[in-house]
Amino acid sequence: MYRNKKVSVVIPTYNEAQSIRGVIEGFFETGFVDEVVAVDNNALGNTAEEIKKTKARHIEEKENQGYGHAIMRGLKEAEGDLIVVTEADGTFRPVDIEKLLSYSQDFDVVFGTRTSREVMWEGAFMPYPVRFGNWLWAKCVEVLFNGPVLTDVGCTYKLINRKTLNKIVELFSLSKGDGTFNPELMIWILRQNLKVIEIPVIYKERVGKSMYTGSIWRATKLGFKMIPVIFKYVFKKI
Repeated sequence: MYRNKKVSVVIPTYNEAQSIRGVIEGFFETGFVDEVVAVDNNALGNTAEEIKKTKARHIEEKENQGYGHAIMRGLKEAEGDLIVVTEADGTFRPVDIEKLLSYSQDFDVVFGTRTSREVMWEGAFMPYPVRFGNWLWAKCVEVLFNGPVLTDVGCTYKLINRKTLNKIVELFSLSKGDGTFNPELMIWILRQNLKVIEIPVIYKERVGKSMYTGSIWRATKLGFKMIPVIFKYVFKKI
């Protein structure tokens, strides 16, 4: 609980069998988290077994493969008043949830950002081209959709309150549900004219191999896929 509000954490997983148990336990250890919704998106290895060793709810999303599909399923399943989305790969610190929660009194949504040099720990995958791309597309979203200061289009770590989730859940059908989901979610939120802020969160080295990034080439391909996703909403009424 946080100020008498139930806190849910949504964790999509596909290739994080080595890290997901520690991530789940880390969030419960903060003392703020009431439930963890771990969405098994046809996850590799013994991911399901690792989830079942914890207090998390193990949700299987088998039919719709993709990062976005896993997050949307988790958001639908979450029961909290405050819902935090994060990664299963160990790149984010569970203790940073307190930063997000501390802003939830004054803001409907809190976006995390990893693009400041000061928050990048040794080994974190954020080479300059990837950092610049995340900043550039975030600025496009900021300018095109009249957002607050935005510096990271790809950061999964974010907080959404129940009121906001209820407003955007009907838009889930517009998404392809793939790795381009982050800017789409940001745009849906900004279109609601809610109170939104972005804050820095620590970014660490990943445990295991990423299916979307992990190399400049894969990150660049994903970045270019985000362009039509961003611009399709410029003239689309939602």
